[in-house]
Amino acid sequence: MTRARWSLLAAGIVVLVAAILRLHLLGAQSLWHDEGNSVVQAARSFSEIAANAARDIHPPGYYWLLMIWRGLSGESEFALRALSALASISTVALTYAIGRRLFGPLAGIVAALIAALNTFNIYYAQEARMYALLALWAAGSLWALVNLLTTRRFVWRWAAFAAICTAAGLWTHYGFPLTMLAGGVIVVIWAIQPGAPRRPTRLIAYTAANLAALIAFLPWLPTAWAQISGWPNPAPPEAATALIALAQTLIFGITRADGLSIAALLLIFGLVSRARWWRASAAPIWFVVPAALFVIIGLALDDLKSLLPAQIGVALWLGRGVWILTTLRLRVGGALIPRAVALLSAAWLIAALAGGLPALYHDPAHQRADYRALAADITAALRPGDAVILNAPNQIEVFAYYFDAAAPIYPLPQGLNPDPATTRAAVEAIIAGHERAFAVFWGDAERDPGRVVETTLDAGAFELTDRWYGDVRLSRYVMPAPLTVDLAVDQRLGQSIRLIRAALNTTTITAGDVLQLRLTWTTDTALAVRYKVFVQLLDAGGVLVAQRDSEPGGGLALTTTWTPGAAILDNHALLIPRDLPPGDYALIVGLYDLNDPSAAAARLTTPDGGDFIDVATITVE
Repeated sequence: MTRARWSLLAAGIVVLVAAILRLHLLGAQSLWHDEGNSVVQAARSFSEIAANAARDIHPPGYYWLLMIWRGLSGESEFALRALSALASISTVALTYAIGRRLFGPLAGIVAALIAALNTFNIYYAQEARMYALLALWAAGSLWALVNLLTTRRFVWRWAAFAAICTAAGLWTHYGFPLTMLAGGVIVVIWAIQPGAPRRPTRLIAYTAANLAALIAFLPWLPTAWAQISGWPNPAPPEAATALIALAQTLIFGITRADGLSIAALLLIFGLVSRARWWRASAAPIWFVVPAALFVIIGLALDDLKSLLPAQIGVALWLGRGVWILTTLRLRVGGALIPRAVALLSAAWLIAALAGGLPALYHDPAHQRADYRALAADITAALRPGDAVILNAPNQIEVFAYYFDAAAPIYPLPQGLNPDPATTRAAVEAIIAGHERAFAVFWGDAERDPGRVVETTLDAGAFELTDRWYGDVRLSRYVMPAPLTVDLAVDQRLGQSIRLIRAALNTTTITAGDVLQLRLTWTTDTALAVRYKVFVQLLDAGGVLVAQRDSEPGGGLALTTTWTPGAAILDNHALLIPRDLPPGDYALIVGLYDLNDPSAAAARLTTPDGGDFIDVATITVE
C-alpha cells in the first residue's frame, strides 16, 4: 500500500473515531433550555422562523436547516442533535484535508485527531444548536481559501465554494465575520510574501466570493445590526483570564485544565517557517485573529462557543508543530531526537485529550439541565388543582417538549421589561386559585432580577421541596391553610438567635398530607454565619421519619441579612409519608452551620445543651 493510501486510511480511522465519540450517548441527556428554542423554531414555517429569529440573537439559517432535517429524521433528542453531530464529523474530515493541503499528511492526521478528541468540539456536536454548523462553514471556507491560493485550476469553482460557505456562515451565526477577518489576513500575507507569484485572478476571485456572500446576506443585514448592537453584553472577564480560558478550552477542551507547556512547545515549532511562510502563518492566524477580537470586544466566557472555528486553527497549528519536529535534523543524533520529541509530545497531547472524555459523558458538571426528569417528577406528583410556574417564561419551549399533562402553566414574569407589581399580582392570583404549585426556576437572575416570583411565593405559600436538575431548580409549594395552632416558644439557639413563636395548620394530620409551619425568629446581634433550618419529625424512639432543610424564607431571608431585633417569618412545609404508621411524633426544629454541616458543633445549641427545640407533638392518623 502506498504512503498516500496509508494516510487516507489513517484519516478515515480518525473520522470514524470522531463519529463514534459524537454519536455516543447522543440522545441520553435531556434537551435543555436553548435546545428547546431550536425545537420550537424548527416546527415553524420558513417565514415564521425568520420573524422569530429577528427578535433573537441568532440568524435563522440553522433553524431553516433544522426544520428540513426534522422533517426527515424526526424530533427525538438523538435525531435533533444528529445534525450537529454530522456537521462536527465533517469538520474533522475538513481539518484533515486542510492540514494535508497546507503541510502534508502527518500534520493533517494529527490536527484531525486533536479536533476529533477535543471535548469542546464534542460537547457542541451533541447539542441541537448552531455552533457545530458554524464550525463546519468556517472549515469549508478555509478549505476553499487554501485551495484557491494553492491550485492553478478551478480558481472560480473554489471561489464559488468559498462564497457558499461564507454566506451560510453569516446566516448561521453573527460571529462568523471573525472568521472572515482571519481569512482576509491570510490573503494579505499571501499577497505580500516576497517572491510569491502574482496572480491577480486569485485576489479578484477571493474578493468576488466575499462580495457575493455579503450580497446574499444583505436582506438580513439591518436585522443583524439591530440585534447585535442592541443585545446586552455581560461584564467581560479580564484579558489574562480570557486568554487562559481560550487556550485551555481550544487545546484541551472543557473537561481538563492541563498545563500548557507541551502544547506550547508544539505551537512554537508550528511557527517555524519554510519557503512559503504564509502557509506557516495560516493556522495561527485562524486562531489568533478571532481570539484577539473576542478579547478586545470584551465578550463573556459563556460566548466561547462562538470560537469553535478557531479550534480548527489551534488543531492545525499543533499538527504542524508535530510535523515540523519530524523534519528537523540535528548535528548530533540526526533526526532521531526531534522525531522522538514529536512522538512523545503528540502522544502526551492525545492522551490528555482522551483522558477528558469520560467526564464529558458522565460528570454531572458537564451535563445539561435535566428537564426530562423534572417534567416526569411533576407529572408523577401532579394532582387536580395544581399549577406550574415557569420562571423565566422562555422555558416553555423545552418544558412543553417533555410535559403534556393537563395542568395550567404560567410563564412569569411576562414581557422583556416586566412590571414587579403586575408579576406579584399574577403570583398572588395563582396562590389564591390553586392548591399547590410547581415552580421551575432558571435564568431568573436575568428575567426576574428582583426575584418577585420567588419572594411572593415564599411570603404567601409554603415551600414543600426544593431540588436541582442541573442548573434548573424545581420548588414545590402548598398554598396556605389557616394556621390555627399558635405556640409561644421563646427559646434560644446559640448566643444570639431566638425562636419566638411557631404556628401550625394542625397537630392532627393524615399520612400523605402536608404539615404547614411558620416560624418566627429574631437575633440580638448581626450574624456572620449562614445557618440552615431543619424541621424534623421523630417517632417515639427518636428515629427520623420526615425532614426538610432550608435556609430561612426559602433561601431569601439568609441569617447574614437579619436585622437585630426584627421578627423574621419563615415558612416551611413537611410532607408526611403516606406509609407512616398512626401514632404520636415529635416535631423539632433547629439551626446548623451551612458551610460545615458535618462538624460536631455545626448545630446551634439551647441553654440546656440540646441541639434542637421540641415544638409540638403531631398525631398521625
